[in-house]
Amino acid sequence: MIYIGIDVAKNKHDCCIIDSDGAVYNDSLRISNSREGFELLYSSILSILPDRNISNVKIGLESTGHYSINLQNFLYAKGFSLSILNPLATNLFRKAQTLRKTKTDKTDALVIAKMLFSDDTKSYSPVSYQIQELKSLTRHRYRLIGYRSKLKVSINRLIDIIFPELPNLFWSIHQSSSYALLSVLTSPKEIAACHLTRLTNILSTASRGKYGKDKAISLKECAANSIGTSSRALSFELQQTIRLIQSVQVEIDALELQIKEVVIEINSPLISIPGISYTLAAIILSEIGDIERFSSPCKLLAFAGLDPSTYQSGKYNASHTPMVKRGSSYLRFAILMASRTVSMRDAAFSAYLSKKRSEGKHYYVAMSHVAKKLIRVIFHILKTNTAFVPQM
Repeated sequence: MIYIGIDVAKNKHDCCIIDSDGAVYNDSLRISNSREGFELLYSSILSILPDRNISNVKIGLESTGHYSINLQNFLYAKGFSLSILNPLATNLFRKAQTLRKTKTDKTDALVIAKMLFSDDTKSYSPVSYQIQELKSLTRHRYRLIGYRSKLKVSINRLIDIIFPELPNLFWSIHQSSSYALLSVLTSPKEIAACHLTRLTNILSTASRGKYGKDKAISLKECAANSIGTSSRALSFELQQTIRLIQSVQVEIDALELQIKEVVIEINSPLISIPGISYTLAAIILSEIGDIERFSSPCKLLAFAGLDPSTYQSGKYNASHTPMVKRGSSYLRFAILMASRTVSMRDAAFSAYLSKKRSEGKHYYVAMSHVAKKLIRVIFHILKTNTAFVPQM
């Protein structure tokens, strides 16, 4: 059996080839991240196989994000057996091999090759193109929402300088009516000087009639006594930031429609769970991938990083340990968000949450128990491909 460890990087990959006896065939093979480099690796592997039987070859790579995707697809298309290793596991394995603080790309490739001797991970197999699309779309949505959040923080900063009393007049400074107001009138001076009828029309139109003349009067009075500092530069920045947020929101809405279309194509039973939207279902499905990778709900729970840590030494056994949080952060976020919405819409989950709260558990601790219950339900639904059936 031939074992090949590959340390993946952006522009090049370091490879180490050893056999089942530990003999090193090549520990200094460096290939470029290009078609020529991939072909060089392929020809190097075939050169040490007298019968050219690639079933005797096992290749291991770390899960390093997008840098390894093209190489994985190339090797899989050639028929090789691939194993995707957790970087945390390879790091701990490398440290266990020596007391010296040594880390190079070459040694990392050797460590990965040695790990393949005893590694019991399942061989890599690409998921369906729809799951790949969902993963790209949901990760893109995550980045857009992060960008929008940063812009909203900038809005808060500018309001604290320009009109610090304004947040007390709206339930949220980021609602459409406050944005409509600040897009036209960017300072307390302009708001105080604005005609009452015009101000009322701006608020009424943007809030669909929720805010009227009374709100406009309160706003004018507050603006007249504001301690805010106005300047042309700050006003321009405020208006431009609002336009950026609105533009990003339009793209997020279009992106969520695209996500919904793909989820409908998949026709997953996950959407039958009350409280799980198309977006949450998309994140969960894309992060889990093929449910057959997990043999039990416990492994899925660990992949989400929701399992509790364990600490025991001698007669001591810790009873309160934190969540591990070493799995997919995207999946963990989606499961926790879904736990909250599902417990609001399903009687069984709501009762379970109330039971945990009645035991004296903090809300977030109780919600983590709901998340574990939801993981078990998701595992069963995806394994059996059956719709959710309410239990109460």
